[in-house]
Amino acid sequence: MKLHDDTLRELGLAVIQVEAQAIADLATRIDANFVAACKTLFACTGRIVVTGVGKSGHIGGKIAATLASTGTPAFFVHSGEASHGDLGMITAQDVVLALSNSGETQEILAILPLIKRLNIPLIALTGNPNSTLANFATIHLNVSVAQEACPLGLAPTSSTTAALVMGDALAVSLLEARGFSRDDFAFSHPGGQLGRRLLLRVNDIMHIENAIPMVSENTLVSGAVLEMTAKKLGMTAIVNTEKQVLGVFTDGDLRRLLGVDFTLPNCEISQVMTRACSVIDANCLAAEAMQIMQQQKISALCVVDDQQRLCGALNMHDLIRAGIV
Repeated sequence: MKLHDDTLRELGLAVIQVEAQAIADLATRIDANFVAACKTLFACTGRIVVTGVGKSGHIGGKIAATLASTGTPAFFVHSGEASHGDLGMITAQDVVLALSNSGETQEILAILPLIKRLNIPLIALTGNPNSTLANFATIHLNVSVAQEACPLGLAPTSSTTAALVMGDALAVSLLEARGFSRDDFAFSHPGGQLGRRLLLRVNDIMHIENAIPMVSENTLVSGAVLEMTAKKLGMTAIVNTEKQVLGVFTDGDLRRLLGVDFTLPNCEISQVMTRACSVIDANCLAAEAMQIMQQQKISALCVVDDQQRLCGALNMHDLIRAGIV
């Protein structure tokens, strides 16, 4: 068979249409069983143990990860391994969430008596409401599909998508019920860029004490340039005796001065500094500092405390190194 562009596009579109319909059909399954499942998961004092085999196992791993990252402690146990020791991970305080499209997966059926002995809730996601697993479960969620997107009707495609979406529906419903916030999410993702944007504050990355470029208002421009050069932030703050920021002088200001007939060495910095300068509180998120820099089209900021006294400085390179940009 030759691979024609139009044919490939049609095949891809057909898959998307079939799977989109499978997801749309799930809307009717957000019923009393779904509500009961959410309440059972919410009331769990232990952890959600997700189990499955094959493609359902892969989907189960993703559901467990989504639950765990959104405030519901969860982990995945392969059903086959559960029969060979991993069942010891399950405690009487847990809830089991089992995935099987057929509802007859032997590895899952083999551990059902042990789950019953533990007397813990079992929530089953299957494509067969009349299956052994569905009938055994405390709560059954029907994730059946009209057809697989695979033209042979063999490869799990629509069925795995439907199970994944139902898992997302459970996780997000629990997230809302728990009042899980952006800060909570960030604490679960400290290593990623999102976590850094939501957790990292200005005082975590700013230059402090002797590393802060600052001069008094009667300092000559030449002295301010030396301070900028020494501290290497592309700017210096101009402060009064109380260390309150009066203005800034930047590399850009210096270049603009050099373009005019001006006697730099004998000029006090207060005559040429930018008075209406942007500052940021030390407790603000570093992401807010980036937003200010982008909006004001500047590359550095003075950092102040609650008394508006200079306590730090940072520039765009600091944000880049911190992974905010």
